[in-house]
Amino acid sequence: MTDAVPAADWLDAPTLRGHAVILEALTGAHAADLAAGADDETVRFLSRGGPDANTPPAWAAYIGRLNALPRRVNWAVRRADTGVAVGRISFSEVSPSDRWVEIGTMLLPAAQGVGVNPDAKLLLMTRAFEVLGANRVQFKVDARNARSLRAMLKLGAVQEGTLRQYQVRPDGYARDSVMFSVLRGEWPDVKAGLAARVAAGR
Repeated sequence: MTDAVPAADWLDAPTLRGHAVILEALTGAHAADLAAGADDETVRFLSRGGPDANTPPAWAAYIGRLNALPRRVNWAVRRADTGVAVGRISFSEVSPSDRWVEIGTMLLPAAQGVGVNPDAKLLLMTRAFEVLGANRVQFKVDARNARSLRAMLKLGAVQEGTLRQYQVRPDGYARDSVMFSVLRGEWPDVKAGLAARVAAGR
């Protein structure tokens, strides 16, 4: 892949089909499923504050806010077997000129630990590295989110450091963000690990 991919392509949200999930452009139509499956922990670590309440209208408004952000591309994560939306995965920041993207993920409790996360990550990282020609995929994780920190290490991402008091949440808390990344040269090994997890359903 060369650097000839138009910058506009980095901001597209095509439908991506995997083994367990389908990723499609996130819209207000997914709000009811997200509200039905969410709990307090779902929104606790959302960097943009999450919905104002766990209701379909609040989720739809939150989705609208996410989709209005520049340099961001959002997909709904739908189960391939049921069609139900069980989360959201995003290029939360895109830099075509520097050839990197940042991925952020939010999965409902029922979608955790059942193979959804590795399948979604495999789809989106494959798009980043093999379609768009990214040199780097990065992740920022709330330092308090033990589950997501473990997931990054399981992925095989490299922990680069902590951005201290990097983001102020709506409640005023100044969150520390732990930075992880995968580089183009590391992608084959990470891809193989994700593919093995997808095949095993975990």
